[in-house]
Amino acid sequence: HVQLVESGGGSVQAGGSLRLSCAGSGFTYNSYCLAWFRQVPGKEREGVAAYDSDAHTSYADTVKGRFTISQDFATNTLYLQMDDLKPEDTAMYYCAAGLPSRRLDNLNQYVYKYWGRGTQVTVST
Repeated sequence: HVQLVESGGGSVQAGGSLRLSCAGSGFTYNSYCLAWFRQVPGKEREGVAAYDSDAHTSYADTVKGRFTISQDFATNTLYLQMDDLKPEDTAMYYCAAGLPSRRLDNLNQYVYKYWGRGTQVTVST
């Protein structure tokens, strides 16, 4: 069955870095769009970055220039390198796999079918 397992979250000070990982199994990994989302309590889940099957990457404006999404197809692992972290990046981060019908939807949570359980990222001042 499909599994997405995130790791790498933690607590850092503002300006620091973290790298999140998401190990995928049970589906044809390189046929899907893989993405990172984040959510804070009381707010809607927000698309952060996506890597689609054409190797096109998409980023939310709030993280452009600071976050980098990448994939290792040999190990079916998705990464999110997060640099220059800010307190507003504090959230639960989720990995997801889906088949958006258009590139505009790559950061739309409603088109993603498979989700991990999340990893917490906390950035302090």
